[in-house]
Amino acid sequence: MPRTEPHRSPLPTLQASRDPLASAEAQLRELRRLPLAREFDEALDGAGLHPLRATGVEVLQVNVGRLCNQTCRHCHVDAGPDRREVMERETFELVLRALAKTRIPVVDITGGAPELNPDFRWFVEQVRSLGRHVMDRCNLTILETGPGRDLPEFFAEHEVEVVCSLPHYRPLHTDRQRGAGVFEKSIRALRTLNALGYGDGQSGLKLALVTNPAGAFLPASQATLEAEWRRELDRRWGVRFDALYTITNMPISRYLQWLGESGNLEGYMEKLVAAFNPVAARGVMCRTMVSVGWDGTLYDCDFNQMLEMPVEAEAPRHIRDFDLGALEARRIVTERHCFGCTAGAGSSCGGATA
Repeated sequence: MPRTEPHRSPLPTLQASRDPLASAEAQLRELRRLPLAREFDEALDGAGLHPLRATGVEVLQVNVGRLCNQTCRHCHVDAGPDRREVMERETFELVLRALAKTRIPVVDITGGAPELNPDFRWFVEQVRSLGRHVMDRCNLTILETGPGRDLPEFFAEHEVEVVCSLPHYRPLHTDRQRGAGVFEKSIRALRTLNALGYGDGQSGLKLALVTNPAGAFLPASQATLEAEWRRELDRRWGVRFDALYTITNMPISRYLQWLGESGNLEGYMEKLVAAFNPVAARGVMCRTMVSVGWDGTLYDCDFNQMLEMPVEAEAPRHIRDFDLGALEARRIVTERHCFGCTAGAGSSCGGATA
């Protein structure tokens, strides 16, 4: 029988353990071998959405590297302390140059732990000087490290929206997925952010939490979970937040590895295919986003980035050649993993899409 939750053994990155799935090509082969009821483009066609195209660019998401202080079991980036891919200053400057030529309102900074990039604070300051809203995808425990202890004050000073990963409001569920002691550190970090006004609904400092399932199943209703989390985090830990985003685990990288090892892969993919939702598909984040890799390569989303699937050949493929008009009109590159964003209520960096 398949297990319903990941095991608890210590977790190295796929790259460090020389696992074949460290290769994006091997991940795609693993997904393509499955006997699915239909392909993603067939599902889009049935919904009148094929070919899937961008509708504009409202978010420039910048992945500043794969270096992280954690190795989480579900990580689609295969990030960890041993990863050395980080965006360099020259590439950051190209991003800023491209941004300055547009009115893209939001810059979404991710990683790895993005705060570990040595140019992270400088980049935030530069983006804010252009008048753009900054989101930081924070794992919370980075705020408990020596170099990160003053980051909450930095975030507040620059009005950075903090989007934090927290698998559950109970310690066991969080530590099982993210490592021993992570929950306790996360709660301390959240309380520090709360003390600065984050999550109070009045200061303008937005604090969002992100949760994803611990097993091979889809998230529950985002609205229902948000109400539950708001009540339980306040009651148990005295923590407040502004929004909860539910994200479906994508069948790539370390989560793909677990699905295969636990015997859940085919069943999970069948579940995603069966739960395809045309309404969710219309709202997928890739239609209004461009993702910038640590080396400046352009992608439709962070998931395609990890599978080394850049934007279509007709659009510019590197930040140095950024062309907003071409990117706004581009066709989205799709594969089987895309069922993860269109199943049930949908899934995006901002949570449910339907």
